[in-house]
Amino acid sequence: MIVPEYWAEASERIVGAKTKRKVKRFGWSDISVEEAQKHANQRVADAIAEIKRGEMLPFTEPKVAYNGADGLPIREEIIDRRGDAVLTRNAYGALCLNTPDILFADVDVPQSNGCAIYVVAFVVSVVLLFVLSFQLDITNPIFLVLFLSMLSAALFGSLIETVRRRVSGTPETIARKRIASFAKSHPEWKLRLYETPMGYRVLVTHATFDPRGAEALDFFDRIKADPVYVRMCFNQNCFRARVSPKPWRVGMSEHMKPRPGVWPISSDRLPAREAWVKQYDQARQQHAACRYVDSFGNGRPCQEANEVQRWHDDLSAANQDWPIA
Repeated sequence: MIVPEYWAEASERIVGAKTKRKVKRFGWSDISVEEAQKHANQRVADAIAEIKRGEMLPFTEPKVAYNGADGLPIREEIIDRRGDAVLTRNAYGALCLNTPDILFADVDVPQSNGCAIYVVAFVVSVVLLFVLSFQLDITNPIFLVLFLSMLSAALFGSLIETVRRRVSGTPETIARKRIASFAKSHPEWKLRLYETPMGYRVLVTHATFDPRGAEALDFFDRIKADPVYVRMCFNQNCFRARVSPKPWRVGMSEHMKPRPGVWPISSDRLPAREAWVKQYDQARQQHAACRYVDSFGNGRPCQEANEVQRWHDDLSAANQDWPIA
């Protein structure tokens, strides 16, 4: 896991037979800005050397707060540290807990496919009613067919969706059963289940894990964790959990300033950022990022996971009966 304290940027022009471009690279350090600048300079030199050897590399890197998909370090303001865990503020202002070895997983519950069921019911009704109208020799049946098809789709679509949910369960119950099934087949594990606005969060507390290891990847696959989250864990070599509400879910209409939410920012722009954070902290009072709902497995929580769990539950208000946002 890399969550640098200091950032810098370096650039240098590359002159070749067919191109004359400027190569830009970021550098980072936990020691000082000077060390970050040295790192940036070295990364520029390395990139130019590779480009001259014929490697197809980008000339610049995106300046983004969080770039898990591309494997760059997390470029966010560090709010607090406890042991190896790091609390940061993300691009839109929410707080995120980052840990190198305590396994969190996001399981997003898919939206109901009821809409597709109604569309299919409507199309089938249109076809059948048109066939029937021609057999009955009805003149200009289109409006009648469309009207009856809408009624039929509403009736049969609702019936089919009700039967489907009773047989297979809602998306929420299916996801929860899948997590419980994994725990049943792995009784030595210990899982804590949290409800989130989009589904569930799972915290594994009986042991530590390698974010790129086979055990964690198999767990992600078995419980159908969010693919974007899985890719982030692998690229950033860490696990991550948002522990404060999303601003727009607590009535914040203004984006965090300055935009985009990259870090660091210049000293003259800090007052605007601090004013926004103050507003956000007031707006998010009595709102939770997730809610604890259940535990699975017989494993004994390890000390490292216990400490992260307590911090996570406190930050996210997981044990409060507040709206989750």
